[in-house]
Amino acid sequence: MRVTQSMLSSNMLRNLTQSYEKMGRQQEQIATQKKISRPSDDPVVAMKGVLYRRNLTEVEQYKRNFSEAYNWVENADSSLDKANQAMQRLRELLVQTSNDTYDAEQRKATRAEVEQLKEHIEEIGNTKFGDKYLFNGTDTTNKPLDVANGVYPENNESVEIELSKGVHIKVNVDSTSVFSQEMFDDIDNIIATLEDENTTGDDINNFLTNMDTHMTNLSNERSSLGARYNRIELMDSRVSEQEVIATRVMSDNEDIDFEKVITDMKVQESVHRAALSVGSRIIQPSLMDFLR
Repeated sequence: MRVTQSMLSSNMLRNLTQSYEKMGRQQEQIATQKKISRPSDDPVVAMKGVLYRRNLTEVEQYKRNFSEAYNWVENADSSLDKANQAMQRLRELLVQTSNDTYDAEQRKATRAEVEQLKEHIEEIGNTKFGDKYLFNGTDTTNKPLDVANGVYPENNESVEIELSKGVHIKVNVDSTSVFSQEMFDDIDNIIATLEDENTTGDDINNFLTNMDTHMTNLSNERSSLGARYNRIELMDSRVSEQEVIATRVMSDNEDIDFEKVITDMKVQESVHRAALSVGSRIIQPSLMDFLR
């Protein structure tokens, strides 16, 4: 085969163009820190990247859901703790006033404190965080308690938040058990009994059993809430690990090995300079150069 000057020149230019393309890709990788800039660069990496990014997005959403779950559970637990303290104080007052050494005036003074405790418990039952009522089941926009108008919690449906794929955790309590109409009716009866001048210690003592029942209901709901809180913490730790793993896998798939790409580019620069040097020797002077 006859090799001509034009063939040598064409081959040299084609090889130089390919060399420029390689350096261009390497420069782009260094600038973006990514293996590919478009799906056509490597379809396999691109397809895996879509999958890994979707997994990471799901994990990040679950992380945001944990914040919502902690808000519900921690606010509910704090409110139940305050309600329990109020009920404890109410029981103490019952024990004190059941003593027949208390006269009618002392019991009336105690009645005033019981009324304040009742209002305090009602306020706790209407606790909100943000624009949501904690103790009205899934009906979070309406106030659960308005004792003066005979409104008590009726919605005991579970508020559930998805904290892992397919795993929904209940974050509220059964307010129909904790802030029941029966409890407020019993407190009203206590107030009326303390107001009555003919009340005896036995009359007041009869309320202790009912109060113990209401306090037990409250403690049971709080214990159940605490158990769910512990599970939420365990799941939070696991999802945090999943986030780290998902981020690493996505990085391994998409991100460049910086040191390797720098080394490859340095090698390609040397090859390119050598190609230019050799090319300048391949293109020999022509007859026109001597006729100038």
